[in-house]
Amino acid sequence: MMRCPNCNSKDIGKIGSHQFYCWGCFIELNVNGEKMSVYQVEEDGTLSSLDDLFFEEEITQLHVNG
Repeated sequence: MMRCPNCNSKDIGKIGSHQFYCWGCFIELNVNGEKMSVYQVEEDGTLSSLDDLFFEEEITQLHVNG
């Protein structure tokens, strides 16, 4: 089960083949193998990276099943 690295919510929706959306804190997650990138969705729809807020070790330890 995937958990949000920001709010630890399990309420994650799939929005693309490697893209997910957290309904708990409204961030977008992109998963490529074991690597995850985290983005804030801005008012105009653009994405701002939040990767610098998370330790690389913390992001790569997350596991995706399904």
